[in-house]
Amino acid sequence: MLEKKKIRIGCASGFWGDTSTAAKQLVDDDNIDYLVFDFLAEVTMSILAGAKLKNPNLGYATDFVTQLTPLLKDIHTKSIKIISNAGGINPESCRSILVEEAKKIGVDLKIAIVFGDDLIKNLDELKKLDLKEIDTKEPLPENILSINAYLGAPGIAAALKEGADIVITGRCVDSAMVLGPLIHEFNWKHDDYDCLANGSLAGHIIECGAQCTGGNFTDWEEIKGFDNIGFPIVEVEPNGEFTVSKPPRTGGLVSFGTVAEQFLYEIGDPSRYLLPDVICDFSEVTITEMGNDIVQVKNAKGLPPSNKYKISATYMNGYNVIGKLVIGGLKAEKKGKIIAEAIFNKTSRMLTENNFTPFSEIKFDLIGTNSIYGPKNVDKNSKEVVLRIMVKHVEKEALILFSKEIAQAVTGMTAGVMNYMGGRPKVSRSIHLRSFLLDKSLLSIGIDINNKKSFLPIQKPTNKTEINKTEIKMHSTVKSLHLDSSVPLMKIAYARSGDKGDHANIGIIARKPEYLPFIKNALTSTTLSDFFKHVLKGNIEVWDVPGISGINFLLKHSLGGGGMASFNIDPQGKAYAQQILEYQIPITRHLANELN
Repeated sequence: MLEKKKIRIGCASGFWGDTSTAAKQLVDDDNIDYLVFDFLAEVTMSILAGAKLKNPNLGYATDFVTQLTPLLKDIHTKSIKIISNAGGINPESCRSILVEEAKKIGVDLKIAIVFGDDLIKNLDELKKLDLKEIDTKEPLPENILSINAYLGAPGIAAALKEGADIVITGRCVDSAMVLGPLIHEFNWKHDDYDCLANGSLAGHIIECGAQCTGGNFTDWEEIKGFDNIGFPIVEVEPNGEFTVSKPPRTGGLVSFGTVAEQFLYEIGDPSRYLLPDVICDFSEVTITEMGNDIVQVKNAKGLPPSNKYKISATYMNGYNVIGKLVIGGLKAEKKGKIIAEAIFNKTSRMLTENNFTPFSEIKFDLIGTNSIYGPKNVDKNSKEVVLRIMVKHVEKEALILFSKEIAQAVTGMTAGVMNYMGGRPKVSRSIHLRSFLLDKSLLSIGIDINNKKSFLPIQKPTNKTEINKTEIKMHSTVKSLHLDSSVPLMKIAYARSGDKGDHANIGIIARKPEYLPFIKNALTSTTLSDFFKHVLKGNIEVWDVPGISGINFLLKHSLGGGGMASFNIDPQGKAYAQQILEYQIPITRHLANELN
């Protein structure tokens, strides 16, 4: 029997709002078997829930249809299969629109839906289960807008086996869109855990689009061609090992650094990355540059998954308003602070006079004063700032009152208010998210092809409970050295940060293995707690990643509630890594001389 060929999978979208040009770039590459589009994040589910509330035909990523439609003929001709989670909380509408568009241009496509993630119809039953939020232990909230399980890859694989040309899912883990085709092509079994872990890693590397090809990269000044950055392609072997590349004659970069940053992005504990189909141990993964924008990735290990799905509920928790005023001239920071306090004091008094309860949350930021670094680092000499002022309340009418009063600052408060950005701010629903665990046996997962439904069996994990590997723990060895110099972290490391709900993930990778002990000596949970104390509300967890000489930090409850619930300038922690790259790392004078 001949060995199955390698499979090439490209990713054309890392989020809803990503470029519309990537799909054509990858289709024109002429050498991919599958094209995946990732549109869903926890923030996106909140947005889609709000959209469906306004229009029951919405609730899916509309960009998917508009980006794919012009390419349908080429995709059909080249036999490229499409996988996307664009269905959001309304995959049926997404498919219906795409079917109509395909008919208009005379392309006959078999479009499948993976269903079973949407649990809104099961809400009454779920309320009886006494579910508790994973971190906070809060109960299932009231005013739920959506509630979805994070599905795995079997539904996608089953749809492909039935001949689907396009597979549309609702909520699934991002990496499943790559793992599903690999299960189908290589006939991996549910207990081929090492293969499943490597396939999941391939999906994780490319799920954020150009973030692994030079986008959002520590050494961004070295990247050429942002205007035509190449989107990623993984070429996967039957054993799960893979390479990462990009189309020729495109901008960007595929290197150890670009891939390693994405590797640690938002994974929490690298030795126990929990997915519906497999628990992944990425601690000994290696990333090797092969030249010509090609990087090899291997050595992921797998364990049986748990018997539970993660489910997330978006819910309405009152309303919010965000207003912006541009302030210029001398003492702009002081002006902004005085205006914010005046607006809060005045409108709070007006609430009382009109028999409203107090605001449930108030906050302001002065953009342009280094406010993301905390109050100790605010630039009081700034001559141009944006006052970003925010309030929450359970009643919409209270916030309408607030929104009408901000404008007075233009003529009735300090000098220098020069722009009322966006006019009177609109009142928006305050949409929050909570996550729970639910027994897999309670879900009915299946596929729908041409309105013909079939259900998937529930896979029971094997009894395998541990990975046969040598435990590696990295220790700092610099305590006895004379550390008489220092350099900013950026000099000796790469870094990338992102979010998991209300938690921020910061991955640090040493540029050379010999730099790692100095990094570990300086960056601890204690030092990071102090550095981020202005946003940190929980503890910090730390893990070693020996395979790439890395460290992964999880800053729990550091995002102001995360996503759409957060009033933070950086609600997803995207700039946390950029801030810590300035941190001074004590090193020896000898090493300092080598670096300079």
